[in-house]
Amino acid sequence: MDDGVNIDRADFAMRHWQGTEPGPVRIGSDAHKRLFCRMLLETHNPYKPAVIDWPQLPADALRRVTSLPIWDIAVQTEGRAAVRVQTFAARVTDPLLRQALDMDAGEEARHKVVLSKLVQAYGIPLAPEPAYPPPRDPVWAWLVTGYSECIDSFFAFGLFEAARRSGYFPPELVETFEPVIQEEARHILFFVNWVAWYRANLPTWRRPLFWLKTWAAWLFLVWERLGIAKGIDGQGNARDANFTVTGSGAVGAELKPRALVELCLAQNERRMAGYDRRLLRPATVPRLARLVRRFLPKS
Repeated sequence: MDDGVNIDRADFAMRHWQGTEPGPVRIGSDAHKRLFCRMLLETHNPYKPAVIDWPQLPADALRRVTSLPIWDIAVQTEGRAAVRVQTFAARVTDPLLRQALDMDAGEEARHKVVLSKLVQAYGIPLAPEPAYPPPRDPVWAWLVTGYSECIDSFFAFGLFEAARRSGYFPPELVETFEPVIQEEARHILFFVNWVAWYRANLPTWRRPLFWLKTWAAWLFLVWERLGIAKGIDGQGNARDANFTVTGSGAVGAELKPRALVELCLAQNERRMAGYDRRLLRPATVPRLARLVRRFLPKS
């Protein structure tokens, strides 16, 4: 990374952005497209994973970090996401949208490099990586990737904050990894606005088909996460991958379910707060979380 002043400037810029489009912006308009594309492009943080100085961890902190059952899935998830987004980007002809999607794919690939450098720095063993073939249906793969990030990021925001508060992650490691978490906020903000823009520009007769495809993506992700919660991966193999389920306990916070949901909601709002209010926010997962909260005991 650059010197401290440039790092602080880039960090602020990736969290605070206002578009130059005048007045209200209609969802589905060219102004809307420019707004969500420029948001992603202009909030890019140019950190370089290859030169990140991973902090030396005390023995107890190192043991906690290396024991987390997430690293294999995290690396593979980012590897698949990069290929899926780039495959979808390759079919897009609009220059600005293509530029933004290329940026998105590049950042997903960079997340994989960050994770790979982290596990290398701390001696975390990983299973051999599978191949990441390009998807046969780029639109389906893009929808699954985007909605998957909407789910995972919502919980990651809360769990990352729980780990920070509990001291599970040392402050130096939190600071080092923080830009990756905020990038996910930008990605899902871009994605939900793309969905709304794309749907608004479809011919009327094609909108029901797209609606069915989005719901099929949601149902697929629910089924996939039920399998993960049971410790089963997509190929039917047993995995110790229920990190989101065991969440706060795994990062040393021991939050009650209601407190964890409230923390995720608060962190989701905080991470979205700095971006132009004319952009749509991810709504489905926060809405479901608020519904679930109503049935959770307060203590």
